[in-house]
Amino acid sequence: MTSIHMGLSGDGKAAFVDLEELLATRLLVQGNSGSGKSHLLRRLLEESAGIVQQIVIDPEGDFVSLSEEFDHVSIEAADYSLAEIGRIGARIRAHRASVVLNLEGLEMEGQMRCVAAFLSALFDAPREHWYPALVIVDEAQVFAPAAGGEVADEVRRASLGAMTNLMCRGRKRGLAGVVATQRLAKLAKNVAAEASNFLMGRTFLDIDMQRAADLLGMERRQAEVIRDLSRGEFLALGPAVSRRPVSIRIGEVRTGTRAAGPRLVPLPAATAGEFEELLFATQDDGTAAASPLAPPPVPAEDVLRAIAAPALAPVPDVPVLAGDEQEAVVKLVIREMAGEGAAQPAATAYQDFIVRCRMRGASADLDMGGFGRQLAFARAGIADDAGWDDAVALAASLPEEMLAPFLALARAAREGADCPTDEELASLYGTSSTGRARRMLAFVEERGLIVCRIDLSGRRTVSLPHLGWTTAPAIPDPARPSPMARIAAREPRSASMRSGS
Repeated sequence: MTSIHMGLSGDGKAAFVDLEELLATRLLVQGNSGSGKSHLLRRLLEESAGIVQQIVIDPEGDFVSLSEEFDHVSIEAADYSLAEIGRIGARIRAHRASVVLNLEGLEMEGQMRCVAAFLSALFDAPREHWYPALVIVDEAQVFAPAAGGEVADEVRRASLGAMTNLMCRGRKRGLAGVVATQRLAKLAKNVAAEASNFLMGRTFLDIDMQRAADLLGMERRQAEVIRDLSRGEFLALGPAVSRRPVSIRIGEVRTGTRAAGPRLVPLPAATAGEFEELLFATQDDGTAAASPLAPPPVPAEDVLRAIAAPALAPVPDVPVLAGDEQEAVVKLVIREMAGEGAAQPAATAYQDFIVRCRMRGASADLDMGGFGRQLAFARAGIADDAGWDDAVALAASLPEEMLAPFLALARAAREGADCPTDEELASLYGTSSTGRARRMLAFVEERGLIVCRIDLSGRRTVSLPHLGWTTAPAIPDPARPSPMARIAAREPRSASMRSGS
């Protein structure tokens, strides 16, 4: 058992959190502003640093100071696009780096978009990267709101879906969610209900006290004790902390926040006359400082002078490549994006494509539909789309995201190559689930575009009856032995049993 020291319990004994149990059962922290939630999270992070990978989603930039004491990488989310945030999230899981995603420079809608892309990248990492990691989300009610707010429904659904995946399905992928919120009533119930450990701090609203008491297994009349908790004191319950509600006072921390604390500072020693002189001071040209609410009108002579001034020099055109060079750059960019593997939403991928082309001096003339088709060809391993019109015409009846896996099947069938495996089809379909890939294959077969056949050895063959192409038989999942191989593996045991009898 790996335990970390969090502070002192109500009877003066040391209070610990079982880290391995916490990874399996998740944690919910609740308390009003000033109750000590950030202090608690910082203590948890400091004590478990170096033991487990830590991924902190920080809306206010409070935890970037961890990089000064520990090996955390601070990521300024405002400096990156959504596609780059997704790629960073995938690399974090691959390299097991502890990071702090600082969202301080973004508006609320931008923060929610960023968190949705970031958590989705963590969640969609390949199975070989499913290492254990603590995912701490401060101010979780922003990213998993219980009701709609001022942001667009699309953004709210994306953020809420990512948070729900983290808390509901993240455990099998090694992701242990630790969410902190000011009010339980503002946090989506699907997110809060998945936590098995609770640390409840001071709160004053009756509805929040009653919900906290229900989660702690306390009677309603005992809920008043939550209102009397001091700063940094929490009631704890859960398999990783205690089987019965206990009071814990969180211990000291080594790092601090960049935010200024609510401490009294002596007022400046100045008289009313000195303040008046400072507030209504004139500018260097002798005029009174302009009010930001009512700017003074521009004098007529200044307007005439501006009209008579020579025109500004024109901005030079961005250098562009010749026609053949532009076409080569466009193909190179599409191949690069196809080789990155991670599938993006169509609009995001197209925007990324346009930016990459412009950065290399090429003006991409492809519209979104043409780009999606070229990207699907590249991901399917088809270098030249000439001669594939019939296959594309067949795929017109399929959803856009199925074009790449269908073309991969068509390519293998045309060349007589082995049938693609479930993992290969899943990657082209934009998922890590082989089950989704098999359901996609069944959907295409129901449309009458392909015919699947599995022989007695468990090898799959896919035919395209409209085109007369058929793949070579191959095991759909190389990690899973064929039925004949499984029978052969049991034969020695059966033979020994017969000889023994």
